[in-house]
Amino acid sequence: MATSDGYGRRALQYLESARNLVGCGGGALGLGLHFAGLGGAWWPAVVAGLYGAGALLTPGPKPPPPPPPPAPASASASAPSERVDPPSAPELVALIAYLDTVPLPASAGVDALLAALRETGPGPTVDPIVRHRLPVAVDGYLRARTWLPWAGPDAPDPAAELGREVKQLAAELG
Repeated sequence: MATSDGYGRRALQYLESARNLVGCGGGALGLGLHFAGLGGAWWPAVVAGLYGAGALLTPGPKPPPPPPPPAPASASASAPSERVDPPSAPELVALIAYLDTVPLPASAGVDALLAALRETGPGPTVDPIVRHRLPVAVDGYLRARTWLPWAGPDAPDPAAELGREVKQLAAELG
């Protein structure tokens, strides 16, 4: 395709850019001034000048973010006692720190689940639990507890619901 590389691609990128769109708005303003009877015989220069001013004063695209720094070298064979924290370790630490501030029932077993998550380490099973499922379960418990006075006598117990969810998450860990 002719537009997949070279000048055609660059032209399409400029046509879609914010600079061109703001410049076109300035040009349209110039045409509006011409149709309003302003600008006289110099209306093409007014349109071009407003387009150029809009295109030049609009900031360019943001540069791409710098590449991530290289990963630290894993622990060498000569020092097996060193421990490299897994990528999800900071998220688990932050989650534990938050859950320490939340009044959770001991019967729900959240502390046992957090201990199991620490022991299991990162992986395809732990990461979704740490990043999404356990925070959503705790959020549901806190919301249900907040609305409990208006829920009525037949509403499910929020602590029991949290306990069921935590047991399910613990069972997925193995």
